[in-house]
Amino acid sequence: MQVIVHTGAHATEEDRLLKSLLRNKEEFSKRGVAVPGPGKYRSLLKECFAALNAGEPAEDSRDVLWDAILDEEEADRVVLSNPHFFGSQRSALENNRLYPEAVQRMQHLQQLFPYDQIELFMGMRNPAGFLPALLKKASKQRLREVRKQTDPHQLRWSEMMGRLRQDVPDIAITVWCYEDMPLIWGQILRDMVGLEPNEAILGDLDLLSTILSTEGMTRLRSYLAAHGDMSEMQKRRVYSAFLDKFALEDALEEELDMAGWTDELVDDLTELYDEDMYHLQRIPGVTLIEP
Repeated sequence: MQVIVHTGAHATEEDRLLKSLLRNKEEFSKRGVAVPGPGKYRSLLKECFAALNAGEPAEDSRDVLWDAILDEEEADRVVLSNPHFFGSQRSALENNRLYPEAVQRMQHLQQLFPYDQIELFMGMRNPAGFLPALLKKASKQRLREVRKQTDPHQLRWSEMMGRLRQDVPDIAITVWCYEDMPLIWGQILRDMVGLEPNEAILGDLDLLSTILSTEGMTRLRSYLAAHGDMSEMQKRRVYSAFLDKFALEDALEEELDMAGWTDELVDDLTELYDEDMYHLQRIPGVTLIEP
């Protein structure tokens, strides 16, 4: 079994991505790809992870889990999505590390599904936007803790992916940047379920529809229908052109509500994020989806 695990990150359109996948659930099932509803596995796997902290899984645990998750559906590939897979929003930061529990959670997954091929899919986000989004509902005490313990200049997604590659080297990793998602949304969906680049899929415009005007979306759909032979790269150039002309300004503006943050700090973090992506691409076994 191929097991595709989508682990967020938090605040990277993770729930919208799952909803787009679920729109295609029946068609995917015909291809041997299962996209179970989150209620089938999120709480179940959380309980299993907690149990593994105390001991080894039972010999028949794999079969029991798949019976519960798939509910008699036959599949060669299954997509599991949970932004809390590596922990809650509170546990996403530890000093200057992102998702410190990531390695242990993937090792637990290997214990539960020892005979399956596990692949990790994950969106990343500029710390300048990620931290405010992550801490949006945090208590004042939590905010004080983060300010005291975490230097945003030191946060690196490449450090997290390096830990994963070192300690769970058998798991392939595919990642993308949240900021690029409107242009690569369709590819993310297709790669997760194993489709060819130009195969039709419902929901490949779901994210664009939230940031383009109604007129822009109508014109875009008409243009795509009239030019059905475009490659993926050609489509992205078209998306960019429509965003330049029809983007909703409010949808593109990002409020960074963090006390003490200046424009200079945001610029510094953005530059560091770009450098981080440069290094991340050079980690063996990590694939970065780019526009």
